[in-house]
Amino acid sequence: MESISVFDIIKIGIGPSSSHTMGPWNAAQMFLDLVKRHRPLQEVKEVFVEFFGSLAKTGIGHGTDIAGMLGLSGENYQTINTNKIDEKIDKIKSEQQIHLGGEVWLPFIYGHHLILNKEKSLDFHPNGMIFKVVFKDEEELSQDYYSVGGGFVATREDNSLQDRCIRTLYPCHHGKDILNYCEKLNLDKISDLVLMNEESWRTQQETKDKALEIWESIKDCVYRSINKKGILPGGLNVTRRASEMNERLLGTQVYKNKNEWFDMVKRQEKTFNSVTKWVSCFALAVNEENASFGRIITAPTNGASGVIPAVLMYAQTFTDYNTQDDIIRFLLVAGEIGTIFKKNATISAAMGGCQAEVGVSSAMAAAALTEISGGTPAQVLMAAEIAMEHHLGLTCDPIGGLVQIPCIERNSMGAMKAITASSLALDGDPSKAKVSLDSVIQSMWETAQDMNSKYKETSEGGLAVAVNVAEC
Repeated sequence: MESISVFDIIKIGIGPSSSHTMGPWNAAQMFLDLVKRHRPLQEVKEVFVEFFGSLAKTGIGHGTDIAGMLGLSGENYQTINTNKIDEKIDKIKSEQQIHLGGEVWLPFIYGHHLILNKEKSLDFHPNGMIFKVVFKDEEELSQDYYSVGGGFVATREDNSLQDRCIRTLYPCHHGKDILNYCEKLNLDKISDLVLMNEESWRTQQETKDKALEIWESIKDCVYRSINKKGILPGGLNVTRRASEMNERLLGTQVYKNKNEWFDMVKRQEKTFNSVTKWVSCFALAVNEENASFGRIITAPTNGASGVIPAVLMYAQTFTDYNTQDDIIRFLLVAGEIGTIFKKNATISAAMGGCQAEVGVSSAMAAAALTEISGGTPAQVLMAAEIAMEHHLGLTCDPIGGLVQIPCIERNSMGAMKAITASSLALDGDPSKAKVSLDSVIQSMWETAQDMNSKYKETSEGGLAVAVNVAEC
């Protein structure tokens, strides 16, 4: 088993879904590279993409079709102007042509060149898709891809994570590995172990800089969102709430920029009621940006992108663990816990329901908060275990196939559970714990396999069918 960098788990992304938006977008880019290695794009006559299973059933609400078209157009979700997305898609649909790889214009009719096949699933993974080009001499080239969670993409032939996965100096594939290496190396901080392993990808200073870059992106995301009002796209008419919460909490206080706002929040009263409202505000802000195709931090997925930012913002504003070093250690441990879930279970709701997304992110955040709060390595893993234990069996049943109801509020709940789990672990004795992190991950995976497919991001069960979309 190979190692995964923490920054493949926590990374800059775009809403509304890592598996249904970023994954197909990455797959489109991978297919473009495949075509270019085979023949010049100028020799292509037509391009097709067909989405299957969960990608098709909730594709419209998750922007899967949009991701496919923009990916084939050569756009990059980390750099694209998110305010121009609707304009670019309208142009493709109205003019019925696509600028393949940004190099050649081809005919492109939505519903013919791009198909959402809701009647069929590919047997390798619920999030399957097939890209195909036809060259001018009628030669065809096709490839199947599978979005396996968190933006990661695999093919039937290659289910590895490609060159991002390597063997680290102290490989940690299970919770027990982390504890063993911490004891062997006489480390009282898991983040020190992670920092050493991350040297397989970059220097320690580069890792620290990357973590602080992620932190700035988190603040940018929250700040953008708390200054936006209105209705989220998609047809459910869900009203943005973070901005109104922010206004109620700050009252008449005025700020001019992100830093002034952040300093103002840090000066707020630290009563239980105030703090819980701010945690909810932080989480809602991120997920409202996610729901509107905004740029967010995928951690470990987009549907769960509000949990880690909310808990880190909580730590930075309402605790004494608020230094740059705390930020770095928080993100390193959160990412490392995410890699263990990725390798031993899943971070894809289409495979495991929302326990694989909000559940995993809550475990990541709980562990990270415990790390910076002075917890031992065993207490850090205990916090992750507690958080996941109380998300087991959580379904993914988004109304209308949109990452809005219950997804947005669910991130607030995941953040609060993470804070509670950390508190319990810090007061607990891991030597007396009956359940280990590794055993709860195994239970999560078994639960995922037993879960009915209608509760795995298909909008065919639970709230998705219990609530009439017209009522919303």
